[in-house]
Amino acid sequence: MKPLVLSTAAVFTFASGPVLAADAQELLKEKACLSCHTVDKKLVGPAYKEVAAKYKSRKDAEAYLVKKIKEGSTGVWGPIPMPPNGTVGDDDAKTLAKYILTVK
Repeated sequence: MKPLVLSTAAVFTFASGPVLAADAQELLKEKACLSCHTVDKKLVGPAYKEVAAKYKSRKDAEAYLVKKIKEGSTGVWGPIPMPPNGTVGDDDAKTLAKYILTVK
């Protein structure tokens, strides 16, 4: 039997999954994202699983969501606009976008 050898990238990926989710959950609460969104059903805005499904095939999905999180949007998910969130910095927006794209 051959020993299992994992690359550093694989170890990092496995180890960072729960950390990313925990960090993102705190940010979702802190930045009031959960006032309008939930993981699995539409509230005021779309569910995160809908967002992930819609953008999963975009090569620039993470950057696109970072921009939407920070600048807001209008008309993408219906008539209710998502206001810009000036309290979310670049690193936090990236953490949120990465997390949202993992939701299934």
